[in-house]
Amino acid sequence: MSRDQTQFLLLNFGHFFDHLFMLVFATVAALALSREWGLGYGELLQYATPGFVAFGVCALPAGWLADKWSRDGMMCVFFVGIGVAAIAAGFSQTPLQIGIGLFAIGVFAAIYHPVGLAIVTAKWKNTGMRIAVNGVWGNLGVASAALITGYLIDNGGWRLAFIVPGLASVGIGVIYVALLRRNGAASQTPQNPAVAGQEQSLTPDLKALLVRISAIVFLTTAVSSVIFQATTFALPKIFDERLQGIAAKLADWSQALHLPWHTDVATMVGVFAFSVFAIASMAQLVVGSLLDKHGPRPVFLGMASLQAVFFFAMPGLYDGAALAVALGFMLGAFGQIPINDYMIGKMASGEFRARVYGVRYVVSFSVLAATLPLIAFVYENWGFDTLFQILAAAAAVIFTAVTLLPRRLPEPAVRTP
Repeated sequence: MSRDQTQFLLLNFGHFFDHLFMLVFATVAALALSREWGLGYGELLQYATPGFVAFGVCALPAGWLADKWSRDGMMCVFFVGIGVAAIAAGFSQTPLQIGIGLFAIGVFAAIYHPVGLAIVTAKWKNTGMRIAVNGVWGNLGVASAALITGYLIDNGGWRLAFIVPGLASVGIGVIYVALLRRNGAASQTPQNPAVAGQEQSLTPDLKALLVRISAIVFLTTAVSSVIFQATTFALPKIFDERLQGIAAKLADWSQALHLPWHTDVATMVGVFAFSVFAIASMAQLVVGSLLDKHGPRPVFLGMASLQAVFFFAMPGLYDGAALAVALGFMLGAFGQIPINDYMIGKMASGEFRARVYGVRYVVSFSVLAATLPLIAFVYENWGFDTLFQILAAAAAVIFTAVTLLPRRLPEPAVRTP
């Protein structure tokens, strides 16, 4: 395996761990801590909110540091820092302590998207497919959070759900450092003096077009972040409520077969969530290929339509029907993830790309943090059916905004090699 292939693999592992760590607590809160600490699901969510605030707020300084210092160096900080923070969270004894641990996880998790994606879009061709493959790994992290956490809760306790991935992340960080040392110093931010004159070459019409596209990117980023957070964070709880029938049947069936591992409803809920997330993440590969061939507008319209239809159909469904419809809206939710990153990668100059991604993810993750209280409020007062109706309306807003995109994206007058 070449140096570039190894680095791309490690960056994919980074995306996997980034999303896994941010969602471990979602399953822990739904399946373990609400009973162990005697707190309601809505009460526990408030301790996760500061971590998601840090996830958003720290993205911009992380991108700035990467552009000024070293993108690869920041990735080393990410792997080791988030691993140590997760291990510390696993030793929490009180809700306040775990809230502090989740905050530390959020600070280090903020590094990945502005830095890792800047490396992916700057170093390799076939931007759409590269982002899509990297996105699949991130979504597998989302999926594995429910599966791994549910399994570890059943077979060792919730603390291992933080400690085991934390140790793995530190190990990957050591490998990343070794790769850099073997191939010389950590890469510095590429510089392109010609970019400095790019602004003067923009016509008024092109400037207006860039402003319009940027507004659409940031609007759809914000709204799609509501959908992403509501689905990925709440899905274990949704399945815990709506799939009890088939989960109990499959748990009984597996125990009747005398399988060598312990299986109960919590594990089956994790299996269902993992299966939906893993299958839905494959949509990104299709989307990545379509982006390279057809551009973002038609692909974005298709993903928004898919979400609106299935969110509208979800209220009142249970067991098999709920599982099938959940897969439908997750295909749309995960499928649209690479699209805004693709547009930024095509339009932003390489010299400032990490900072542009930083701004994009400040918007995204700030909305993620604000969505947690929304989930708690809607759930406590009306239940998940109302949440699905809100998400259907959000998907309709995305569809409307995307109709204003041009058929072809403008690109920088000077591209960084």
